[in-house]
Amino acid sequence: MKVIDLVESIRQEPTQERALLEAFVQSNMFPIVEGDTATFFFYDGAPAKGVNLMHWVFGLETRQEFSRILGTDAFYLSLELPHSARVEYKFELLRGGNRRWIRDPLNDRRAFDPFGSNSVCPMPGYVEPYWIEPEPNCRKGSVESFRFGSAVWDEEREVVMYLPNEYKSHKHYPLLICHDGRDYRRFAKIIDVLDNLIHRHEVRPLVVAFTDGNQRNIEYGANPKQADFIVNEVLHEVRSRYGVTRDPVETGCMGASFGAVSSLYAASQHPGVFGKLLLQSGSFVFTDIGHHGRSELFDPVVDFVNDFRQHPEVLGRPRVFMSCGVFESLIQFNRALVPRMRESGLRVRFSEAQDGHNWIAWRDRLREGLSWLYPGHLWMWYD
Repeated sequence: MKVIDLVESIRQEPTQERALLEAFVQSNMFPIVEGDTATFFFYDGAPAKGVNLMHWVFGLETRQEFSRILGTDAFYLSLELPHSARVEYKFELLRGGNRRWIRDPLNDRRAFDPFGSNSVCPMPGYVEPYWIEPEPNCRKGSVESFRFGSAVWDEEREVVMYLPNEYKSHKHYPLLICHDGRDYRRFAKIIDVLDNLIHRHEVRPLVVAFTDGNQRNIEYGANPKQADFIVNEVLHEVRSRYGVTRDPVETGCMGASFGAVSSLYAASQHPGVFGKLLLQSGSFVFTDIGHHGRSELFDPVVDFVNDFRQHPEVLGRPRVFMSCGVFESLIQFNRALVPRMRESGLRVRFSEAQDGHNWIAWRDRLREGLSWLYPGHLWMWYD
């Protein structure tokens, strides 16, 4: 039964309102997706003043008001969305004089991040990657960690290491340094992804060094101290302890959001150190005129990106993979940066997704990015 049929049934049999609503809830999966239309529905049997859809799709009004089914406490909203979209959302419930955000109680699909979790609406064209779950007979790598005293930050810092299954200390493997390592491991399942892609020979066996910030946005926001920490301390410590390459061509740096800014900034401040960059939803905010309109955390970022746009050749010749969601406010900044980088001779691959600024969107682009930067012998890219 569609919502329009439910409305008509309640109109014809108002005394059966509760039974009809409960039967409707039991017989459908929510949101109800038909073609490119998603219908969000709320009913929990208790009185409510109203419901709003809260989402992270840049370009749509952030708060979308539901319609009430006349004479009931059931609410619905139909939206046309891109065919391959994946949308994270919450409901704003108005009840008892209060407003509170809740997950969709009729939808078990959830996405997690450091702030909690959201409900998820996948449209028909979105397919969850098969390579994110542990594969049978996959030869798993190992994870270990070490701590060292950072002179840059004047405190002890931890680095978590991923070593491929075939790792031998006397060999020298490609190296990738990853910002926000804890979140990539927890929310993007990067360890399983690495195991699967290396096992399938789509990605060469490589070592990954995961690092995290204690004051993340300050440290990652085009901060010279963070660039020195990554290059002069983390890279030095890893090379002194593990069998990894000293060849810049096989040395990479990656991150998402401010982590992408920090990766690009470190490469620009220390040209020739990194031959590979994986930059996801980079907060590459810049201005042509006037103020950037964001918080003061973006001040050093904007200064850096403004300068970088004028002189992208400062990077040298690394191979760069960039991705961004079309539902992000950052999409235009990322799109604008790509041609400037290519004009300077950089090899840039840019991938867009019908998704937002979240860990699942970044997870879903890992195969494309890692296989382009570190292709295995069963995966060939032709530029």
